[in-house]
Amino acid sequence: MPTGTDRQKAGKKKYRQLAAQKTVAPSRPESTNGQPDRTSHLCRINKPCSLSVPPAPMPAIILTTINARYIHASLGLRWLHANLGELQSQAQVQEYCLTDHTADIAEQILQSAPRVVGIGVYIWNAVQVRQLVRILKRVAPQTVVVLGGPEVSHQPFRVDFSEADYLVQGEGEHSFSELCQALLTGSLPTQRIIPAGSVDVDTLILPYELYTEEDLAHRLIYVEASRGCPFCCEFCLSSIDHRVRPFETDRFLDALDRLWQRGARTFKFVDRTFNANPATAGRILDFFLAQKPPFHAHFEVIPDHFPESIKERLTRFPAGTLQLEVGIQTLHPQTAANINRRLDFHRIRENLDFLEQKTAAHLHVDLIVGLPGESLKQFGDNLNTLVNLTGGEIQIGILKKLSGTAINRHDQVHGMVYSPEPPYEILSNNQISFNQMQAMKRLARFWDLVYNSGNFRRTAPLLWQDGDVFNGFYDFSRWLFLQTRATWQIGLPRLCELLFGYLVEVRGMDAREVANSLAADVLTIQGRSLPQTVLTHVTKLPATRRTLGESLTRRQTRHLSA
Repeated sequence: MPTGTDRQKAGKKKYRQLAAQKTVAPSRPESTNGQPDRTSHLCRINKPCSLSVPPAPMPAIILTTINARYIHASLGLRWLHANLGELQSQAQVQEYCLTDHTADIAEQILQSAPRVVGIGVYIWNAVQVRQLVRILKRVAPQTVVVLGGPEVSHQPFRVDFSEADYLVQGEGEHSFSELCQALLTGSLPTQRIIPAGSVDVDTLILPYELYTEEDLAHRLIYVEASRGCPFCCEFCLSSIDHRVRPFETDRFLDALDRLWQRGARTFKFVDRTFNANPATAGRILDFFLAQKPPFHAHFEVIPDHFPESIKERLTRFPAGTLQLEVGIQTLHPQTAANINRRLDFHRIRENLDFLEQKTAAHLHVDLIVGLPGESLKQFGDNLNTLVNLTGGEIQIGILKKLSGTAINRHDQVHGMVYSPEPPYEILSNNQISFNQMQAMKRLARFWDLVYNSGNFRRTAPLLWQDGDVFNGFYDFSRWLFLQTRATWQIGLPRLCELLFGYLVEVRGMDAREVANSLAADVLTIQGRSLPQTVLTHVTKLPATRRTLGESLTRRQTRHLSA
């Protein structure tokens, strides 16, 4: 059995070998009309979206998962693949999307008759993975199915995965490799649940060479400079591991540079606390500041920890290159105390004001509905405050009860009732009734369509002209659902009509004022048009139009100018 030191030496040697390989910069596949060819994105046409052709000989190990969308390349699968050791050549990564039919996924996986299938399980794909496992074990019972990921790493299990052969709990890079070695040599482990725990990150082979040219050209490139989180927020799985385990900075930056040289330009860091170590954060920011735009880097940051060295660097990023996800969750002190989230609220306000006024970063600020002890009024006060502090996105999330977290300790005291099905969202508590919670879930979706989308930067504030953002939008949200009886598949033209109808017919605003505001929002983008019911009232058209550019960052681009 290799020791941690052995693995560390082997990992660094293997990484140097991979980094020494020359890789040409990717070019986007072109169609006959000169536009990027999307036919290879199979999940977009409702077919399995395996990203590689099965090699010869057929792989003994298939690593797979079902992503929420095509653009989300699975970092977890690539970590497993990179650390399979001598088995790496016998393994293949296949990725699918939620839009793919489960039987089609099973058919594609079994085409190569693998001996082992490893599947990553998350809250968004747990139900579909359960269906996939059942099909695999009925059609090919000799195939060993191994599950890993958050949904099988913590008990209680709320989705029935009893037909899977093995469950790997925790960070599985080494444990999965050892399990595959045993399975392929006929040494079947007697223990079905394999505890993996946390790994020494210095023993891992970095996976970034395994991103394909297709990934680099068309997908978000996920990277991580550290694992773990120093905070103890009771709703979050990251709070289970209180140690922040950084990857060696030079080694990580070398891998980042390799990605850049190969053509990667859209990076999303999965670190929970990117700015926890200012020295490391500063070096990573310096890497991007030394590059020539266009590029886009996304970081999740601690809201009350921005030393001057970090602030100064943030001011130098050009517009459109930097996105910061700021986890607020609540601004109510007692609610924060209830969930063991200790934050300096005065400093948070100062830092948000700095980011808004002194930087060009696109902000993505998080709030959670349904936290124990927080009323709708208190949530509304949080939203009103954040809208006044930042013009960025405010992501309204619904509290989820994740196995392994400590949020369940509030169930009795605060009357917390959750859905038993993924994603385990709260249904009601002693502050918010079931009907109110349903209304808030719809509000969160409509807020994303109207406010966060950036499509209505001028028109959205007309919904709260008295300054009460929450109640103004709450009223609109309830009216909107009565008109549509849906929260999905509401296209931009239809949404324009609905906004116009509400503001003019319900709120009594001047039709020309509303139409001109919608024209300024919508018609500034090339290729867009207004519904005729709105266009007939327009008296002023925007002087110029612009394009949104790269599809991966169009949402952020819509926020650049109001």
